[in-house]
Amino acid sequence: MAETVHLADRTPQVSAEDLLAGFHPSYRFGEVSFDTYIPDPAHPSQAEAVSRLRDFAASIKGGSKGGAKGNGGGLFGFLKGGKSGSVGRSKGTTSAAGIYLDGGFGVGKTHLLASTWHAAPGPKAFGTFVEYTNLVGALSFRKAVDVLKEYTLVCIDEFELDDPGDTVLMSRLMRELSDAGVKLVATSNTLPGSLGDGRFAAQDFKREIQVLADQFDVIRVDGEDYRHRGLTAAPDPMEDDQLLTVLADRFPDAAVVSEDSFEDLTANLSRVHPSRYRKLVEDVDVMVLHHVETISEQAMALRFVVLADRLYDKDVPVIASGVPFDRLFTEEMMSGGYMKKYFRTVSRMTALVREGQMGETGL
Repeated sequence: MAETVHLADRTPQVSAEDLLAGFHPSYRFGEVSFDTYIPDPAHPSQAEAVSRLRDFAASIKGGSKGGAKGNGGGLFGFLKGGKSGSVGRSKGTTSAAGIYLDGGFGVGKTHLLASTWHAAPGPKAFGTFVEYTNLVGALSFRKAVDVLKEYTLVCIDEFELDDPGDTVLMSRLMRELSDAGVKLVATSNTLPGSLGDGRFAAQDFKREIQVLADQFDVIRVDGEDYRHRGLTAAPDPMEDDQLLTVLADRFPDAAVVSEDSFEDLTANLSRVHPSRYRKLVEDVDVMVLHHVETISEQAMALRFVVLADRLYDKDVPVIASGVPFDRLFTEEMMSGGYMKKYFRTVSRMTALVREGQMGETGL
């Protein structure tokens, strides 16, 4: 019988070592490769992106940076006082230090990013934009730079700038890593020169944004959201008294099930820092969510975005009652400065609900 837990009651603690241990592709992308990415013939830019990223990964020079499986030892080695040799491109090269994958939702950018990580040699880091800013907060900027510059490759998923502080922080971080010879690959739904638009006075931080843009060659990845190709919109929510019956029928072998009311869960999200959401759901196999409501507060909406990303990383099926997830955010939010984040969340939560309630699966 499954153990039932309540995320609303959890207050996870996360150390710097816990953050560092998570800098690798999630379970969902743990075994992907360029070969498992199937380009859509209707969008040639997808096949071109695969080709260019293969070449990019092959151009990265490995190093004896140490660490188990070569994919994380540099972080821990640095914290323990270890030092390693130089990596990456030589100083003075005129080519950009990295590649920036720009495209819409569900075209496989994270799949391509993880494939690059798997194909590249040497110790490397893979995390979301939020996880890198959390790392800086946990270690300090200087120590985070010293840790990350020991890597051959740093992959940054969901690159977004939500405030001026993050703009300055990430422009400095990318510049210093590039100067140290670290290769960079990032994904986003916004071109580097447009980061920050609609969120704050981006013009006032034009220099920092340009510094970010200068680190990357942009590859456009066009296409439809694969999670919805040929499928209907978000499934209708279930009647609340059906949720546990569907859970028992569809997931009889689940070890840990989280069950919460949407109100209680979001109340706890307001108390737990987003850097701890991975820990919050780390053992959850299936989520049961009662009485989902439209979120009307921006701060809570942005926190739920992070939770949705962590659930999607772990491929946690969702069974829910209340409003459908395409009504999770207000119409004003879906057309505002953070609309791309919210559309991504709707897309991902809809995929998880389809998996939980209808048995549809996919990356």
